[in-house]
Amino acid sequence: MRRFTWVIALVVALSLVLAGCGKKDAGSVVKDLDGVMNKLDSYQGSGRMVLHTGQEPQEYQVEVWYQNPHYYRISLKNDKKDITQIVLRNDDGVFVLTPHLNKSFRFQSDWPENQGQVYLYQSLVQSILMDPERQFTTDPNAYVFDVMANYQNGSLSRQKIWLDKKNYAPKHVEVSDSNANVMVIVDFDQFEFGKKFEKDSFEMQRNMTSWNLTSLPTAAAVAGEGTKEKAGEAGKSGAAGNGATGAAATGVGVTGSGPTGTVPTGTGATGNGSAGSVATGAAGVTGATGATGGTSAASGAKTDAASQQAAQVQFGVIEPFYTPSGVKRQDMNEIKLGEEKAMMLRYSGKYNYTLVESRPQSQTVTALPGDIVDLGYTLAVITGDEKKMLTWTYDGVEFRLSTADLPLTEMIKVAQAVQGQVGK
Repeated sequence: MRRFTWVIALVVALSLVLAGCGKKDAGSVVKDLDGVMNKLDSYQGSGRMVLHTGQEPQEYQVEVWYQNPHYYRISLKNDKKDITQIVLRNDDGVFVLTPHLNKSFRFQSDWPENQGQVYLYQSLVQSILMDPERQFTTDPNAYVFDVMANYQNGSLSRQKIWLDKKNYAPKHVEVSDSNANVMVIVDFDQFEFGKKFEKDSFEMQRNMTSWNLTSLPTAAAVAGEGTKEKAGEAGKSGAAGNGATGAAATGVGVTGSGPTGTVPTGTGATGNGSAGSVATGAAGVTGATGATGGTSAASGAKTDAASQQAAQVQFGVIEPFYTPSGVKRQDMNEIKLGEEKAMMLRYSGKYNYTLVESRPQSQTVTALPGDIVDLGYTLAVITGDEKKMLTWTYDGVEFRLSTADLPLTEMIKVAQAVQGQVGK
């Protein structure tokens, strides 16, 4: 009997030891995360982000690429408005791209090392490692950390991070304000460590012309697809392709050749008259005669020009729904930015600033050293020292907020307050 009791006790003890070995505490997980960061070479993740920072929730599709040591690509797409914005960091600097407007903003910055982003793995893990008062729990499939949030938006104070128990990949993130209201939610539906990227994956030009692909395949795959789709049509029409059939298949502007010369079509986007005509009329310069391609491109160019003129005529002033305490709008005037019409709103009082709104044509801007500012619904660029300027684009309108005394936190609030507003 004694021997039987002793055997039972030994079995129970071994069971407890084995159970303890399979369960990790916060310290062991943190140690593992430190090791993951030290060996981090590359990753690709995608998911859905919902923002509750405006007057109504905004949903975005997010895709994040990273390649050691400092190559980043972040794509934010608003499906409701069919708008995509891309942030790149490569050897040439940091770029904020708005491909559907054919706009790029380039500057020199240490981003994102100098500020956190809720969809970047490094930002999430660093917030866990750096918070000595981190709270730790588990659920069946994830380790859950509740830590301090370290973002530009000062109203975001804490965040909960769910990490996959198998490989520490991010699964879910909730960022809350000081009143425990969840303001930002990110759900990752895919995350892959050790992702292999093409050599030009982080180059500005490729991303400006391939932005409307869900995820960029290899250049060879794109070209192969386009050639396969258009080969039959090219045989019927006898038109010669220019080697950009892959881009044409996705609706991105290419160059069509015809008897009258070369017709530049620009960079396309859904709803862009020029690109739409090329995609349907010129069939990406393969599968159509040169004359047809030229006519379609010309028609598209007229449509695009007419759309821009109409936008200028119908330009409505968008007034932010937020004004800092002690500040009032002083006046509003129409001004000229080059050949384009713009509206300037001046505010004065406790703080003084101007807000310039315009609908610029395609352009590439190279600026002084600056930083990216996350407005939630879009990304902005801030430049200047004594006098700062915050620049961002929303619904085809470019905003420039300039000030010498308005704090950055207030600049962000003003910028966020144009979201959802309608021009008057």
